[in-house]
Amino acid sequence: MNLRDPHPRCPTQEHTLHRRLFLKGLTGGALASTASFTGLFQNPVFAEETKKAQKHCILLWLCGAPSQFETWYPKPGSPGNGPFGSMPTKIPGIHFSSLMPKCASIADKLNLVRSMKTNQPEHLQAINLLQRGSPERAGFTRPTLGSSLAQAMGQLDSKLPNFIFLDPVPGGNEFEGFKAGNWAGWLGAEYAPVRLGGDYTQFLHTEGEGIPQHDKESRETLRKFLTSKYERDRNSAVARSQNAAFERMKGLSASADQFDVNKLPAKDRERYGPGSFAQHALMSRHLVENGAPFVMVANGMNWDNHVFNHEIHQMLVPELDHVVYNLVNDLEERGLLDSTLVIAMGEFGRSPWMNAARGREHYPNAWSMMMTGCGLKRGVVTGATDVDGVDVIEKPYSEQNLFATIFTALGIDPYAEYDLPGMPTFHRVENKAEPIRDILA
Repeated sequence: MNLRDPHPRCPTQEHTLHRRLFLKGLTGGALASTASFTGLFQNPVFAEETKKAQKHCILLWLCGAPSQFETWYPKPGSPGNGPFGSMPTKIPGIHFSSLMPKCASIADKLNLVRSMKTNQPEHLQAINLLQRGSPERAGFTRPTLGSSLAQAMGQLDSKLPNFIFLDPVPGGNEFEGFKAGNWAGWLGAEYAPVRLGGDYTQFLHTEGEGIPQHDKESRETLRKFLTSKYERDRNSAVARSQNAAFERMKGLSASADQFDVNKLPAKDRERYGPGSFAQHALMSRHLVENGAPFVMVANGMNWDNHVFNHEIHQMLVPELDHVVYNLVNDLEERGLLDSTLVIAMGEFGRSPWMNAARGREHYPNAWSMMMTGCGLKRGVVTGATDVDGVDVIEKPYSEQNLFATIFTALGIDPYAEYDLPGMPTFHRVENKAEPIRDILA
C-alpha cells in the first residue's frame, strides 16, 4: 500500500463522496434534507450529482377537455372532423390539426397517446380519476398525482414548494370542488399544493405590515414551540403534517419573487404571449429551473365547448400550440428536457359528433394526450381509433396505465405500497397496471 495515498483504489473525487451509493438511496424517495448534510452542497461533486439526479414534472392541465380532432388526432374526411383539416408533421405519416403548425414542426420531440379510454363522463368525477389515477374507494381519499410526486421527488428543506399549482382563473374550473385536504389525501398537509393565481396569490404579499418584526419573530417562535411540543407529546401525524406545511409557507414567503412573472425577462414574456395560460406556463419553466419538482398549470373551463366548438378552438388551440412549442424548446435548450417530464392533457376528450349548438360533448371513450421529456422516447405515436374516432381499435390505455408511465419515466416505483398503518393496502398504481411501454425510453 502506498502510505502517501491512504485510498489507492478510490479516486479522490469518488472517495470524497460515495456518490453512486448515496444517489441510489435518493432515487427511491424524497431527496434528503439539505440541513441534514452540513457542507455537502458546497462539495462540487455532490452538487453536480444531485443536480443530475433531480427530476421534475410539468403538467399542463387543459380544463374542460380539448377536442382531439382539433389538436393531436384529426380525422380528415370524417363527418365530425370540422373545418380545419390536418397537416403533416416531422413524424412521417402523422398529421396534427392545421391549427398546430408549431407543434407539427417539433413532433419528433413529442409523444402522442391517441387511445386513452377512461370511464368518467362528467368533469369533477373525471378530474378526480385523472388526477388520482384510480377510481374512488369509499372512505379513502387517494393523493393526487402532484402530491404523490411531491412525496417521491420533493426536497424536505426546499424553499420552493414541492407541489405548485398555478391556477390563473381559480374561480372558473372544477378544482373549486377540491377541498384543501382532498389534494394530498392520506399523505398529509405537507404534500398539498401551494396554489397561486387570482386571490390565492395575495398571501405572498401580506406580511402583517402593522406588526413589528420582533413581534413576528416572537409569535413564530411561540407557535413553533407549542405545535412541536404537541407533536412530540401525542406523536401526532396531523400536527407533524401541519408543522411541515407551516415551514413550507415560511420558505414560500421568503421566495415570493420567484412567483412574480413580471420579473422574468421581457423577451421571454413577449415570446410566450400575453394570455394568462401562456404566462403561467413560462412561470412553470422558471420554477423548474429553480428546483421545483412538480408544477401544474391550469386555466378556466375554456375547453368545455358544448357550443361553437370550432370558433372557440380556433382561438384556444393556437395558444396551446405556441406554449408547447416554446416550453419544450426552452427546456431542451437549457438542458432540462431530459430531467423534466412534460404532459398536456384534459380530463377526457370530445365527441366525434356535433350537437345542435355546434359544440362537442364530453367523451371519455377515445381521446388523446401528449407527453415528452424525462424517461421517454421522442417522436412516438401509440394507439389508434377507428376512422371516425368513435372507438379505440389499437392499444387502449386507462388512467392506471398513464400513472404507471409517469412514475416509471420519473424513476419511481409505480407499484410501491403507501405506508398506511391500520388501513387497507394501497399502491401508487393499483392492479399492477402496465405503463405505456411504446413511449418509455
